[in-house]
Amino acid sequence: MTPAPVDESRVRDALREVIDPEAGLNIVDLGLVYGIEVGDGGVRIELTMTSAACPMADLIVDQVHDAIAGAVGRDTPVTVDMVWDPPWTPERMSDFAREHFGWAPR
Repeated sequence: MTPAPVDESRVRDALREVIDPEAGLNIVDLGLVYGIEVGDGGVRIELTMTSAACPMADLIVDQVHDAIAGAVGRDTPVTVDMVWDPPWTPERMSDFAREHFGWAPR
């Protein structure tokens, strides 16, 4: 059986399994994933944190590597670039995340 091709959708689904332990939600819905590139050279993720002082950053990056490896295989190179521009704001969160925190429009 041929493995499914690596594509952005598959990577994004894998990233939904990475939970920010402080927020209790996945990093996609929190709006921490700024970009996903899939190519012959592997997978590149642009990721941010809600704050540059986030104590969970290293743990989250490790979980990103593990989640992608689980979805596409450990032979696929994964690069995670931490970006700070534009700064993260709650507006980057999904409607689900805003509702979770009680920030949904009423």
